[in-house]
Amino acid sequence: MPQYVFDASCPSVAIAGSRKRFPLHRVYCVGWNYAEHVREMGSDPDREPPIFFMKPLDAVVPGGSRIPYPPATGDLHYEIELVVAIGRSGAAISRDNALDYVWGYGVGIDMTRRDLQAVAKSRGQPWESSKSFDAAAPLSELHAVAETGHPDAGRIWLEVNGEVRQDGDIAQLIWNVPEIIEHLSELFVLQPGDLIYTGTPAGVSAVIGGDKLRGGVDGVATIEAEIV
Repeated sequence: MPQYVFDASCPSVAIAGSRKRFPLHRVYCVGWNYAEHVREMGSDPDREPPIFFMKPLDAVVPGGSRIPYPPATGDLHYEIELVVAIGRSGAAISRDNALDYVWGYGVGIDMTRRDLQAVAKSRGQPWESSKSFDAAAPLSELHAVAETGHPDAGRIWLEVNGEVRQDGDIAQLIWNVPEIIEHLSELFVLQPGDLIYTGTPAGVSAVIGGDKLRGGVDGVATIEAEIV
């Protein structure tokens, strides 16, 4: 696997089957969006407004990368996620029109320093140090809507060294893609190049150097990464 080197002059993501790339604007993430994952994190799932946080553009690295184990943690976790790529600008978007703003989809891994997140949560502090470190958002190639349609069901899964750790269905999202876009666009003006990591199912756990990750969303894409 290649060691990824971020080019700050042109943050972008590969497009499947094309030499063109998808320029990036912002990276949004949804926390606690599968009921079983909420429970394994020690909380009760409900339909309160979704939790959003952001990652820097240089956290996005391509599938197949070698991910350096980050400093200041002894509890690095994976979170496999369906990723939405926004293709039009808009604000206050209704859920009925939300899918018109989607350019395509991919599969990402939200890497998390779980021990730092636990401390931040206990103190009511922001999550940035646990979520926004180098190479914390591996991402597959993006696939246009014309190729994938708008997936609202399908297996989402992740293996560590060939062993299945996460195994769910995107139909289990507490907040589905149109609802996420509706809520997010009430807070920010969405722009072409925005990515939305939509949340992870149950089964998150720690990885160490040498572990190989492989996951995907059926009908969308797969992704691989190695922890080094």
